[in-house]
Amino acid sequence: MAPSREVGALIRKPFAVMNTEQVPTASDSKREADLNAARRVLSIEIQGLEALNHHLDSAFTAAIEALAGTSGRIVVTGMGKSGHIARKIASTLSSTGSPALYVHPGEAGHGDLGMIAKDDVVVALSNSGETPELSAIISFSRRFQLPLIGIVSEADSALGAAADIVLTLPSVPEACPMGLAPTTSSTMMLALGDALAVALLERRGFSPDDFHVLHPDGKLGQRLIRVSEIMHTGDSIPLVSPDMAMTEVIVAMTAKSFGCVGIVNPADGRLMGIITDGDLRRHMDDRLLDLSAKDVMTPDPRSIRPQALAAEAVRAMNAHAKPVTSLFVVDEQEVVGIVHIHDCLRAGVV
Repeated sequence: MAPSREVGALIRKPFAVMNTEQVPTASDSKREADLNAARRVLSIEIQGLEALNHHLDSAFTAAIEALAGTSGRIVVTGMGKSGHIARKIASTLSSTGSPALYVHPGEAGHGDLGMIAKDDVVVALSNSGETPELSAIISFSRRFQLPLIGIVSEADSALGAAADIVLTLPSVPEACPMGLAPTTSSTMMLALGDALAVALLERRGFSPDDFHVLHPDGKLGQRLIRVSEIMHTGDSIPLVSPDMAMTEVIVAMTAKSFGCVGIVNPADGRLMGIITDGDLRRHMDDRLLDLSAKDVMTPDPRSIRPQALAAEAVRAMNAHAKPVTSLFVVDEQEVVGIVHIHDCLRAGVV
């Protein structure tokens, strides 16, 4: 049974947007204090990232060698805040061509060590380097001689001493005023993980095509769609010869529904020009039907490569003072397709 209006109102009320008159306002001094706190946090964390940038050394390149050389996966682990960062690092590695997974250290000693294979590399995160929950994974990696990379603040910690490669974080205060909550340290860990992922991406020559394979959905997938995936081909392409009479050209334009035709050289298939609705309007007089395509065409029209991203096609259509709605797709001077702005919009490319 549907709820009554009164019950419905009660259900909705906690989720309703408050009227601006109901929003409590802080004093100017409190608002300024809030902004100062935020700016202090950001300033300290920026200092941490700058220090990390200058702190990188041969240990980073050794880590890249180990990660790039594995035939297995990259196992990333950490506890607490470090665990959240480890999950993100594993996700970033996987999405950029380096297969990775997160293993929870607390579950590892209860069977999840079985997720780690003999050819894997382990990356363990711990600010202190003394996280007891990491002991099972550290012992496992030592027993089966898996490369172990530690990300720690103290190189002489338990994790630092056990690791084959140690990436140490520079000594920078936490942004928390008590110096307790992981803030600067976790930010540096996150940035270091991004640095590892991108360096591996570049080492492996990971391309936009590879990225598209791993990101077929959402905005990333849409941005990486290529012209060849959405273009019209074969008999759908509106093409005519330069000597075709305008009476036939108009029929061809109407039949193909792109609002244009391409004029190609019969000898080599090269795109010579284009006739659009605008060209017809500019030549609209009693002589129009007595002309041929080459008399009306605009020479050297804009075109696009089939390998280009659809987003590039959109930019090319809008690149001049007078935007166009279609582009012929040319591969080594041969017309292989046509793409319309509506094709890009349907694919979610804007």
